[in-house]
Amino acid sequence: MDNNRTFTMIKPDAFSEGNTGAILQKITNSGFKIVALKLTQLTPEKAKAFYAVHKDKPFFENLINFMVSGPIVAAILEKKNAVEDFRTLIGATNPEDAAEGTIRNLFASSMSKNAIHGSDSDENAAIEGAFHFNENEILNH
Repeated sequence: MDNNRTFTMIKPDAFSEGNTGAILQKITNSGFKIVALKLTQLTPEKAKAFYAVHKDKPFFENLINFMVSGPIVAAILEKKNAVEDFRTLIGATNPEDAAEGTIRNLFASSMSKNAIHGSDSDENAAIEGAFHFNENEILNH
């Protein structure tokens, strides 16, 4: 992946509440092209591996339990300045602090159930995208 790609994951809360379509529409309406997309469910092992950076934090077990509680939708998105633009689109982690009209402002219910994940750097976008997708699953154009 290059700096025109980012990774996102629609979390179990947004999926179970039926918000996947509206979130994907908001993403594409904001100029992002979806180059990989899959519906999947994380196992505890995969969730722990994905969130290993948080393993020593007090919220780690709750995060893992939440992320394995239902399906997720993983996607790789493409747009110029993808990571930064996507972080703006999703809004602050805490939906109370998220700007009006952002995904978390519209679809998140709390800081722990915040609807969506977005990579925080180009490096993490590449790592996270490769965690969920192999090269054959990513559209090249």
